[in-house]
Amino acid sequence: MTRTRFLLSASLGLALSACVAGPPPEIATPAPVLPQGFSYAPSAGEARSLETLLPVSDPAFVALSDKAMRDAPSVLEAAARVDRALADLSGAKARRLPQVNGDASVVGTRINPNQFGSNLPGGFGIDAEQVSYGANISAAWDPDIFGRLSAQQRAAASLAKAADADGAAVRLSLTAEIAAAVIDWRTLAERRQALQEDVVAAESLVTLSEIRERAGIAPGFDRVRAETTAEASRSRLAVLAQEEPRIVGRLITLTALPASEVRAALNSDAPASATLPAPTSMPSQLLRNRPDVLAASERLAAADASLAATAANRFPQFTLSAALGLLSFDLDGLFDSDAIVGSAAGSLLAPIFDFGRIEAQIDGAAADKRIAFQAYRGRVFAALGEAETAYGLVAAADRELTVTGRERDSAERAARLAEVRFRAGLANFLTVLDARRAADASGERAAAARGRAARARVLLWQALGGNGVNADPQPTTRSISQ
Repeated sequence: MTRTRFLLSASLGLALSACVAGPPPEIATPAPVLPQGFSYAPSAGEARSLETLLPVSDPAFVALSDKAMRDAPSVLEAAARVDRALADLSGAKARRLPQVNGDASVVGTRINPNQFGSNLPGGFGIDAEQVSYGANISAAWDPDIFGRLSAQQRAAASLAKAADADGAAVRLSLTAEIAAAVIDWRTLAERRQALQEDVVAAESLVTLSEIRERAGIAPGFDRVRAETTAEASRSRLAVLAQEEPRIVGRLITLTALPASEVRAALNSDAPASATLPAPTSMPSQLLRNRPDVLAASERLAAADASLAATAANRFPQFTLSAALGLLSFDLDGLFDSDAIVGSAAGSLLAPIFDFGRIEAQIDGAAADKRIAFQAYRGRVFAALGEAETAYGLVAAADRELTVTGRERDSAERAARLAEVRFRAGLANFLTVLDARRAADASGERAAAARGRAARARVLLWQALGGNGVNADPQPTTRSISQ
């Protein structure tokens, strides 16, 4: 009884000596203060899904994005990272449960009886060879009294959620890049069509100038200037041809599809282009929709749990163990009652003098939490800045689209009127050429402006977090709850 009291007192003393350091340090993580709204957002936007910002009616975008979500290397890599994080979480859960092992053995031993001397009592003999047979079941369990293992499990769970949010961020970025590439392809086609129309109009002026030159009512210089205008449009067409392989190459990289499939999707009929007004959004939506913000938040939670787990190293660790087995020196007697052996034990491990090792680990974990908090704040304000930029770009692109559309219509009217006046003898050929050049440039600018307006909407969709982290789950990845 006295020995039992001594052991209990010693254990309590060790526990108290480890507990004097107190709880882990508190690291302030105040919530970032968000503005009431976005400065460049429309004052009265219609309530609609953010999906309307994407070219969802374009069959090329639908086909390429669907295939990329299944087979793109970046998506599958992100899915594998989630699986790795889930495996770590399963391991953290398993460490809180008992571990049971079994073993069986056959051991043969040969000794030299002379090592015991020659003066043995009469009738006493020593077997020089001996064989033992054994089978054991052992179990060990850490009851996690001070919460170290449970804190490690919380950290692993948060990291698994962060990996899932990272996967959503990859899908968000991939969708936005595919949408932008498809928009660039459609814009390229519109610019090419506008330039081809310019070439046709310029060639009609060349024909007219040739007729007038042969009739002797106009100098040959008019024909040369008209041909120069036509060649200028052809040269711009040649420049546009360089953009096509770049777009196809970018989509091959994004989707992991061969060029033939990418081109087949891009050559599908383009839908009628329409630029809908940008929907309004609140800054707080970024914290719910942006996967990078959610990932940073989960990493902050993981850093907090890791700090608690590190601080728990100052407390004693208890381990309970037991073993039950069979041991016999004769195979026939292995299952006799006399062959049963067993043991039960409890152990305690507590730091007494570590000369600051654990405190240094705690200081490092506290610094990691501060790093994670500042990373979270950085992602929040980066999201705010990207959303403000995207709203501003949408507003500016819409204004440009309106102005370039009016410019194109006005330039086309001026070119037609100049040609009519020229045919009536009320204007010279130089006036017709100047009007034609202005009309030629305005058509391509209007097409490019329409593409920039559509691209700005894709950027806004991405900045606002798309349709949310769970809007497009990856089917190849297990659920976090599993």
